[in-house]
Amino acid sequence: MPYWRLFYHITWATKNRRPLIDPTWESSLHAAIVAKAKALGAYVYAIGGIEDHIHLVVSIPTSVLISKFIGQVKGNSSHFVNHEIVLDYHFSWQNEYGIVSFGQKQLDRVVKYTKNQRQHHQNSTIMPFLEKNEG
Repeated sequence: MPYWRLFYHITWATKNRRPLIDPTWESSLHAAIVAKAKALGAYVYAIGGIEDHIHLVVSIPTSVLISKFIGQVKGNSSHFVNHEIVLDYHFSWQNEYGIVSFGQKQLDRVVKYTKNQRQHHQNSTIMPFLEKNEG
């Protein structure tokens, strides 16, 4: 088994950045995302977000293509919302995503930032490079 220490901060948004993620089921969505990421062999350090986007801090094994990992996590989580939460609207993610790699020395800072998304957006203390999810 190879040794790997690769740290990623991944962000993706709801379709058209609509505020579709309701706080009443947000934790269930996060749990579904974490479960799928772990099933793919990833180690999840943190998850956070607000009504229109998600932040995920993970280490992904070298045997898993990053684009496939993100596609499977997004696909599984939208399926979960549409079939388990059962809303009166169709839930979907935008096609794009943002990903930033970083070193272990920055891990605590990125985890803290991810876990405090609501506060950062309310106080306008966001880090733009960690919020970008499209070109």
